[in-house]
Amino acid sequence: MTYNKLFSLPALMLAGFWLGLHTTPGHAAFNDNLFGYRQSQQADMGIFRQWLGALQRHILIDTPDGRCNATQFNRCHLDDWLAFLDSLRDRPRAEQLKAVNSFANRRNYVLDIDNYGVEDYWAVVREFLDNNGDCEDYALTKLFSLLWLGFASEELRIVVLQDTNLRVPHAVLAVAQNDDILILDNQTRDVISHRDIVHYAPVYSINEQNWWIHLPD
Repeated sequence: MTYNKLFSLPALMLAGFWLGLHTTPGHAAFNDNLFGYRQSQQADMGIFRQWLGALQRHILIDTPDGRCNATQFNRCHLDDWLAFLDSLRDRPRAEQLKAVNSFANRRNYVLDIDNYGVEDYWAVVREFLDNNGDCEDYALTKLFSLLWLGFASEELRIVVLQDTNLRVPHAVLAVAQNDDILILDNQTRDVISHRDIVHYAPVYSINEQNWWIHLPD
């Protein structure tokens, strides 16, 4: 994931924030400051064309269909993903999170420019399972997996951040859990509390309904 890809839009967001865009409190499910940064909910979802496109494609193509014996990946092969999720439905929530994180993290890391010929492409599950992907693609597959398992949308957010150790942009999935926020990250097999991660500086987070800017206290 390139720097410009993740931070061209947030630069506009921050400018809008300081100019006084309307803001409202964050959702109660995320009742802690993510990575120690305060959050400010924003109103306009229309600027996130890649995210909105991913939501639309998820509805259109992440459903089983096609010939399962075809050599080329098709919708029918999503049966394996759905069977995996069905095997988790009665498991404790912590086990579901760990299994979903591990399932996605087994895929190979591939840049969007190599997969799709563009700098920025948010892949849905079918595309990720077929082509592998980069950090936000891991996070998206985890998000859609947890939604299929019955997690509420309000509990889940894609978080775009800066890795201050590696000095690169990154994306993870955040899950509100009781009084904590758990992080599902393609860089680690463990599901970790955001309080135990000191090298991530969040820029913005987003779910199906809203997005938030994150600013240091």
